[in-house]
Amino acid sequence: MREVDIIGVGMTPFGKHVNTPFIELGGVPVLEVIKNAGIKPSEIQVAFCSYALAGQLFGVAVAGQSILWQAGINKIPVVNIENACTSGSSAFHLAWSMVAGGVYDTALVVGVEKMVVPNFGLISSGDTELDTLEGLVTPASFAIRASRYMEQHGATPAQLAQVAVKNRYHASLNPYAQFRDAITIDDVLNSPMICDPLTKLSCCPNADGAAAVILCSAEKSARYTSKPVRVAASVLVTGNYENPLELVPWETDFRACRLGYEQAGLGPEDVDVAECHDAFTIAEILHYEAMGFCPVGEGARLLESGETTLGGKIPVNPSGGLLSKGHPVGATAVAQLVEGVWQLRGEAGKRQVENAQVFLAHCMGGDKDGDTRSCTINILKI
Repeated sequence: MREVDIIGVGMTPFGKHVNTPFIELGGVPVLEVIKNAGIKPSEIQVAFCSYALAGQLFGVAVAGQSILWQAGINKIPVVNIENACTSGSSAFHLAWSMVAGGVYDTALVVGVEKMVVPNFGLISSGDTELDTLEGLVTPASFAIRASRYMEQHGATPAQLAQVAVKNRYHASLNPYAQFRDAITIDDVLNSPMICDPLTKLSCCPNADGAAAVILCSAEKSARYTSKPVRVAASVLVTGNYENPLELVPWETDFRACRLGYEQAGLGPEDVDVAECHDAFTIAEILHYEAMGFCPVGEGARLLESGETTLGGKIPVNPSGGLLSKGHPVGATAVAQLVEGVWQLRGEAGKRQVENAQVFLAHCMGGDKDGDTRSCTINILKI
């Protein structure tokens, strides 16, 4: 396998883009990433476009081709990807695989989603799934894990709420984030109850947005940029049904992280900054443990120590995460990688992590039988 670099990134602010059509929204970061990478549209050899809900909401199909045509990119293979919340990182994994395998020298990934629409409702696993029909919509499954975690490990509602407070503070430093006004633990605990113990501010908001990256074989990246960022690992796994139902950790979470570290030849102690799938407050705490930042059962105490806040030992979600930056599903995981590149290039502004050299992006999507349908780990370094 060849070494692969990210040579350019682009992103829209996350939030409400009511007057911007879906295809046009996706085209914005494509034009930006081409400029950022210093590459010509004609030099892009393959592209992957991720979106998870556009078909359901807008009847959109094969959108990648239309999005890319706005930037003068055509006559190349274009693949459209849907894989729940990991749609963007799954597209990235496929692009990385193509370049690392020597099939192509350059690849573009764009993720896009519009979710700020009337009567959208709750994200679920699908109206034909028995679990969903019996009430296990996404907030419910995370609420079960939160209740079980607090019972097992003595965590408190206030500790869970601290995740939202921390990530809102980080978002206040990020001009691309959807919500940037400060909140307190009391604000989180007293916001409307969604599914006990998770309140409204314990849950990520719907958002519109798009993000893009360009990958290139390392042997050729210098012709485009003086700031390449190496892809040290890219892992995509799916869940299993072989273990008894476990209501707190996801087995897939731990397995994906282990495989990512093995591929990169690194360990949790080497990570300087991370973005993870904090769709709900409890999720970030559980991911701390899977990523190896603390022992199982110690995630809430790690958070409370301040070590995962900017200025701490291992800042997590400096972008504001899904909880405050927003969660346009098909774009989320690509945006995590954009944040990672900005951090490693020293371009993250007021939320910059000092001397960041290794970045980990974690994303997961879709509960199924106590595990998750997909999980990705991407590790970047300079």
